[in-house]
Amino acid sequence: MRSLAVASPVPPAAAHRRRLRPSASGREVVSQCLKCEINQDRPMGALRIGHSQGNLPRHGSKNLLTPAAAISVEQVEVSTYLPKGDMWSVHKFGGTCMGTPQRIQNVADVVLGDSSERKLIIVSAMSKVTDMMYSLVHKAQSRDDSYTEELDKVFEKHMAAAKDLLDGENLARFLSELHSDISNLRAMLRAIYIAGHATESFSEFVVGHGELWSSQMLSYAVQKSGASCSWMDTREVLVVKPSGPDMVDPDYEESEKRLEKWFSRQPAEIIVATGFIASTAENIPTTLKRDGSDFSAAIIGSLVRARQVTIWTDVDGVFSADPRKVSEAVILSTLSYQEAWEMSYFGANVLHPRTIIPVMKDNIPIVIRNMFNLSAPGTVICKQPANEDADLDACVKSFATIDKLALVNVEGTGMAGVPGTSSAIFSAVKEVGANVIMISQASSEHSICFAVPEKEVAAVSAALHVRFREALAAGRLSKVEVIHDCSILAAVGLRMASTPGVSAILFDALAKANINVRAIAQGCSEYNITVVLKQEDCVRALRAAHSRFFLSKTTLAIGVIGPGLIGATLLNQLRDQVAILKENMNIDVRVIGITGASTMLLSETGVDLTRWKEEMQKEAKPADLANFVRHLSEDHVFPNKVLVDCTADTNVASHYYDWLKKGIHVITPNKKANSGPLDRYLKLRTLQRASYTHYFYEATVGAGLPIISTLRGLLETGDKILRIEGIFSGTLSYIFNNFEGTRSFSDVVAEAKEAGYTEPDPRDDLSGTDVARKVIILARESGLRLELSDIPVESLVPEALKSCSSPNEFMQKLPSFDQDWARQRHEAEAAGEVLRYVGAVDVLNGKGRVELQRYKRDHPFAQLSGSDNIIAFTTSRYKEQPLIVRGPGAGAEVTAGGVFCDILRLASYLGAPS
Repeated sequence: MRSLAVASPVPPAAAHRRRLRPSASGREVVSQCLKCEINQDRPMGALRIGHSQGNLPRHGSKNLLTPAAAISVEQVEVSTYLPKGDMWSVHKFGGTCMGTPQRIQNVADVVLGDSSERKLIIVSAMSKVTDMMYSLVHKAQSRDDSYTEELDKVFEKHMAAAKDLLDGENLARFLSELHSDISNLRAMLRAIYIAGHATESFSEFVVGHGELWSSQMLSYAVQKSGASCSWMDTREVLVVKPSGPDMVDPDYEESEKRLEKWFSRQPAEIIVATGFIASTAENIPTTLKRDGSDFSAAIIGSLVRARQVTIWTDVDGVFSADPRKVSEAVILSTLSYQEAWEMSYFGANVLHPRTIIPVMKDNIPIVIRNMFNLSAPGTVICKQPANEDADLDACVKSFATIDKLALVNVEGTGMAGVPGTSSAIFSAVKEVGANVIMISQASSEHSICFAVPEKEVAAVSAALHVRFREALAAGRLSKVEVIHDCSILAAVGLRMASTPGVSAILFDALAKANINVRAIAQGCSEYNITVVLKQEDCVRALRAAHSRFFLSKTTLAIGVIGPGLIGATLLNQLRDQVAILKENMNIDVRVIGITGASTMLLSETGVDLTRWKEEMQKEAKPADLANFVRHLSEDHVFPNKVLVDCTADTNVASHYYDWLKKGIHVITPNKKANSGPLDRYLKLRTLQRASYTHYFYEATVGAGLPIISTLRGLLETGDKILRIEGIFSGTLSYIFNNFEGTRSFSDVVAEAKEAGYTEPDPRDDLSGTDVARKVIILARESGLRLELSDIPVESLVPEALKSCSSPNEFMQKLPSFDQDWARQRHEAEAAGEVLRYVGAVDVLNGKGRVELQRYKRDHPFAQLSGSDNIIAFTTSRYKEQPLIVRGPGAGAEVTAGGVFCDILRLASYLGAPS
């Protein structure tokens, strides 16, 4: 019976590497390298590939063989077998995890901390090394002399890492092997340089060295702890066969045989193995192609029937969308195999697309973990998770996008009912080697469209024009059209199947974000819905769709204009209520911008309302209304954007129409837009009625009182408005409610000013213009087409004081008119009446007015106190006894409360629970 050291049933490449192996006792023997013996047994043509590529000669390899271990394979197979099942835990560590000596040591610590009975560790090359190795081949075959410098950098990187990580004999062995490998690579790259060409097998042999070196360093690091650890070159075990361009399929049966033979010679509790690399059935080194280390781990996990396969990376798990595009993306706790497969196909950075296949057939869970955040539980990929919430939002697990696509549309009446048309189309596409990513066809068969990569569309178009030249000339086909600059958005979820309403929610979200869908596809499995969009709309579409399914149904992104008295009060009210709204009503309010006259504060995800004033001072930018609105409108995380104008500025109000056209909702207590030029008001209301966008202005009349909503309710239910009359100014209500007894008019005005009821210049209130604006708003809401100039207004500002240069001068001169006011009060009291400043809308006669009136003391208008407003609606239903709305009509708290109420009304319109 021949000794394993002389002859092995495994390929010569493996036999050569096994000349040196560690003994169970830790002693070492150095057997002669049989490189020459092996090569003498091979024809010259096989020598280069069999030895130089597959054998990786390592004089002084750490794989040592004791005399006791040099027994026959048959003996080993009788006494040692490969156990399979839950005792195995497979871990795969990516290049980032292996990026530095400290990280490799951290990986070793994680491996040693796993309590599994047996562990199989798959590793990638150190970070960036695979790219460096590909670059070496490219430069060599391009006859770029700098390949030698690049090779030196590769050597120095690994030598420095080894010196930081290892010591003693292990370091000496690794450096010896590293020197040998670099020497061999230098010779091979020189040959490539001379030939100006590298075969695929030569290239893959070179590129695979990164995994050899990183895995060896990790195995030495684990051995330092005294643990039983073996190193595996997976080219000795994994056998694959080509299945297409840049694609291979594992030969499970042969791989399992080789793994059992390998394990029979090296039955360690911990095995550190190379990812990415494998061999063909002819023992020619190859790879599992780009990002193939995940695939390696899945294949090995399947071979040993592992309990689970853990993929260690630098993120906390699988995100619901690309976090670089969607800042609100969340980590998914579970995914089904099918969902992960779909996400991989559509380009999501989850796993190598083929990683799912090996584990799915054996029902082995895959766990995605973060090497740099061990406390994060990660994402478990398994069979359909049980007991998941089955509501509509939970149906969609994730969103993925593919950019740089073109849509090809083949259209014509001659296609309908003609067998073989689709076959002819896709045969032509196949001939040019294009990858069809999505297909959509109408049931009428009048047209068929499909998406291909932008770089391939020119060849596809040319092939189709050639193939259908006659059909196009005869008119059976009307066109072969190419639509450039497209992207695909895919919604993925296993529970989408047979769940009504998912598509409706998705397309509603896209519509509200003003996204035009160019093509749609959904398979009968219903695991994904795919839409084709303009590439420029893709990120906005992704954020809109994601927010609809993963954020609150009514997430509002708010920009506040004017953080003065009312604006600041509103911000404070929001601060105190947002958490309650989120918890109780699922309304998520985010203030993402605040702008004043000189500075503005912008945020991507929401201003901290507990310290917005401090942030306005520290982080604010110069105010720019156009940039402020652009920040809000171009935010694609939150589809529902709201501008709250808390100013009294005419210029700000002039922008409402443009904002509404952009899909931004507008809420305001600013009366200037609705009381301004009639044509502008009508244009604004027409747009509001014709779009999804809302315009609320309850606080323009009566502060927080429900005046506008009451009027609309009456009109919408068919009531006919006859007359509206009321005390609309909280300031003037306060003044005349307190102008009694012996008090002078000027004292009451001064008191109101001191209490903050009046404008900085009390003439703005006493002029009656503010009341006139409220009257014109109610008149227009009632259907009257009046201009502000059509409303006669009785001003309370004495003619002689209108020209005062300042509020102080006005207040100083006002007492000189106290006798006139005292006389009017006395005359009213003598008649059992009180003075009240009122506005009225006579709907029947199409008129309005603002004036000082006298009312009997038992009249409702005479019963007010403080700054109360009162409005009486006389209608067909409320003719004998008017409908009266009464309450505080002035003050920052109630006005801000009215604005807040409009925000909640908007949320209700958008789907919040009532």
